[in-house]
Amino acid sequence: MKLFKGYKRGPLEISDASSVVLNIIFVILSLACLLPVLLVYITSFTAERSIIENGFSLFPEQWSIKAYTTMFDQSLDTILNSYKNTLILTVAGTFLGLLIMTMYAYAIARKEFTFRKGLTFYAYFTMLFSGGLVASYIVNCNVYGLRDTFWVLLFPGMAGAYNIIVLRTFFSNAGTESLIEAAKIDGAGEFRIYAQIILPISKPALATIGLFLSIAYFSSWFNVLLYIDDRNLWTIQYMLQRTMREIQTLVDNPDFAASEEGMLLLYELPNESAKMALTVISMTPVLLFYPYFQKYFIKGLTLGAVKG
Repeated sequence: MKLFKGYKRGPLEISDASSVVLNIIFVILSLACLLPVLLVYITSFTAERSIIENGFSLFPEQWSIKAYTTMFDQSLDTILNSYKNTLILTVAGTFLGLLIMTMYAYAIARKEFTFRKGLTFYAYFTMLFSGGLVASYIVNCNVYGLRDTFWVLLFPGMAGAYNIIVLRTFFSNAGTESLIEAAKIDGAGEFRIYAQIILPISKPALATIGLFLSIAYFSSWFNVLLYIDDRNLWTIQYMLQRTMREIQTLVDNPDFAASEEGMLLLYELPNESAKMALTVISMTPVLLFYPYFQKYFIKGLTLGAVKG
């Protein structure tokens, strides 16, 4: 589009027709991503009979909230407690994980740090070799005594070597050498430089790693399966998986399915719709807080600039 008289299109600008075509393609791709999510939400409110008779549909013949009422009637307290555990785990794990990994990455990003190479190799080595599940189980249970405690869900995933390497690379390429030298001349110590210079200009990296951490903690269920017996410490993901296993066990029971009462109950039991309802319960918080991080992805693009 020509905004001014005599305007000439630059070499990197596209034509109006190409812009329209690209917009149409992006709309189609957006719908391709949106429709499966919409189908999950609609199916969770679809009657089980309608799913059995007609399959999955964006326009079901019969609506129902039985999938939600069945779950909430049987395990509302467990769901709320599991959500509380998951939220606490996600917030605490994300905050502490970012704190530990940024301090580690800041230290190995400083060229004058004496143990820089050794600590870098220490982090990198764990990306190549691991003690395995048995070794980690023995250490967490027998050495640290974390079995059946909240800490066993928090500590193992708090620091990741890959995330540390990414943060170190960001700190090294952020162009902060002149700022650090000026701060040292003014008498600032390392902790003040880290807190007041490095972190404020690192919001894009912090937002990205924070999103990875929060999703990992929110989706955590395997550590609960390994270490937790107390149902008061269940996370929402583990509780939902356990609920689905119980429903599937009931469906696969031949003796129960052969009885008249069992056939009637299984016909009404929300199996497929319950799966979608559980998916909705587990993914809705992620869909809600993801745009908040996305705002920082966009806003933080210019925060690393150093005015010359």
